[in-house]
Amino acid sequence: MVTTIESLPATARVWVYQSSRPFSAQEQERLHGQLLDFAEQWTSHNRALRAGVSLVHDRFIVLMVDESMADASGCSIDKSVNFLKALQAEYDVDLFDRMRFSYQNKNGEVDTLSREAFAAAYAQGLLTDETPVFDPLVPTKGAYEQGFIKALGQSWHKRLV
Repeated sequence: MVTTIESLPATARVWVYQSSRPFSAQEQERLHGQLLDFAEQWTSHNRALRAGVSLVHDRFIVLMVDESMADASGCSIDKSVNFLKALQAEYDVDLFDRMRFSYQNKNGEVDTLSREAFAAAYAQGLLTDETPVFDPLVPTKGAYEQGFIKALGQSWHKRLV
């Protein structure tokens, strides 16, 4: 059962998948339809999940589930991972590399760097403690709304620079 992300409770479980590159406008249109189709048919033990999906900043795929109706079980999570692996192959992107970090550059655009390049950019002063970074590890909608984007100095990224 697909719903809007806005209508899900703050306790909704969240998964954020970061693309290795931004999706083009044409890709976004097609991808949006695929995400809605997936959310509509996403089930856990034959029970429909109340799910919301979104594509944020042209590169973050966000899945949310209200587990008060039905828990996202191991098999339903496997379904989502298999779906995302298929998208990864179709769009020729990497959605599972957790060692790439995204931030907002001075022009307000999103850039993504490897862990090593991110640390080097910080050491060179190209990134500072005030640089907005994206946290794909937020566990709930409430955490997503409050801390998906935060200053580097206030995020777990700081330990890695």
